[in-house]
Amino acid sequence: MSKLHYITRPSSLKENAPLLIMCHGYGSDENDLFSFASELPEELMIISLRAPYVMQPYGNAWYAINFDADKGKWSDNEQAKQSVNLIAEFIDYACNTYAVDSKNVTLLGFSQGTILSYAVALTYPEKVKNIIALSGYINEDILPESIDESDVSHLNFFCSHGTVDQVIPVDWAQKAPVFLKALNINCEYSEYPVGHGVAPQNFYDLKDWLSKHIN
Repeated sequence: MSKLHYITRPSSLKENAPLLIMCHGYGSDENDLFSFASELPEELMIISLRAPYVMQPYGNAWYAINFDADKGKWSDNEQAKQSVNLIAEFIDYACNTYAVDSKNVTLLGFSQGTILSYAVALTYPEKVKNIIALSGYINEDILPESIDESDVSHLNFFCSHGTVDQVIPVDWAQKAPVFLKALNINCEYSEYPVGHGVAPQNFYDLKDWLSKHIN
């Protein structure tokens, strides 16, 4: 049994389907990114996860974001690390449960889901191949202390951000390609004239990139 609730869209393939796992943002749920599913390549097995922490009055979070006068805004990094492990466990569960290719796993995250997708890929690089990182950033506090370049050199990243994002500043996102390229990781980074969301052109670009990288 998976510890995470999820919804699926089956692949057109009977076996060895490429697997795409979606991780939504803070305060959302598994239906949010799943609205993309019908537009993505039909050979993909698509799974959209629901984050484990229930918020009031609605929505879910991968980890708490706290606000106080002294610290300002800060993330619960211990909860974040636990969610990184949950997603890593889920990848194993999905690969054992469905007729997918365990060597062709893509993570697609938005915002908080992106922060975790970066961390899953850089902590458990053997479990993933591609990462689509929308409107997020690399939180180095939830990464391993050292990352071996040879372990991560096969990874591919598509990173994008809105130039007028009012939730996560664009300069936070701009550090990601610098970090990844220092590890010799293949990375494509783009910006779009939007806020904290996915512009139509952004979606077309990620779809085009994904089609090339799942084959």
